[in-house]
Amino acid sequence: MRLLIRLRAHTDAVYNEAYHHKLRGRIWRSLSGTRFEQLHDADYPIGLCFSNIFPPGSIDEGDQRTVLISSVEKDLLRAIASGLIEDRAFNVGEMSFRIEEVTGISPDVGEPGTHGVLESGTGLLIRIPPWRFDEYGIDAPSDEPEFWKPKHTFEPLRTQLENNLAQKHNDFLPDDLPSPSDVQEPLFSDVELIKTFAIPVTVTQGVERTFILSKFRFGYRIRDEHHRRHLNLALDAGLGERNALGLGFVNVTDKQLSGEAS
Repeated sequence: MRLLIRLRAHTDAVYNEAYHHKLRGRIWRSLSGTRFEQLHDADYPIGLCFSNIFPPGSIDEGDQRTVLISSVEKDLLRAIASGLIEDRAFNVGEMSFRIEEVTGISPDVGEPGTHGVLESGTGLLIRIPPWRFDEYGIDAPSDEPEFWKPKHTFEPLRTQLENNLAQKHNDFLPDDLPSPSDVQEPLFSDVELIKTFAIPVTVTQGVERTFILSKFRFGYRIRDEHHRRHLNLALDAGLGERNALGLGFVNVTDKQLSGEAS
């Protein structure tokens, strides 16, 4: 499930690409005084992700922008929506907006037989753990996890993505349902790299790190309801790591049921 938030710019502003921490802070401000407030400092996945403020680019007074917030927890989204409606000022650093509309939406990858694409809305963070370096032929300078880069090929990317999504499945969905790690077939039928880039991200107050992120187009064809659930989980919780900082947000594009005309 998602919240679609329509914004109207108060003033002219320069678009800040390093928005993650301040946008996260504005979202969490809407949860002040709720039972979800304590999740702000959680050191485990909380099933929350969000887009950038889009479209990016220079902001003029009166411009409209949009942001999407997704979660596997409907009650969490309801609490965020209530807080945003109550306090419609939406300031992210120097970017100042007023909330015009908050709408709940429920995107879906489609029924079995549907083929489509999950496309990165924000950069995706994947790190390869040191105990898998030999398996993938990675010669790293330290024992720290290695950011995925194109030179590592798609094999470790697929493995880490599926393992990460399987952990979210175990965290948020019933135990009796098979996770992505319990099936033999791949999560995606094909992977297309859009770009890889480095960006400074404030991970907590006063702590900034440079992450190497990538954007992709992930092609899929829904095999069954289990596969559908796995991909919809990616829509709700995000792909890869640090989703609560707005990394790994994905959208459905080019969805079509097999046999339908283009």
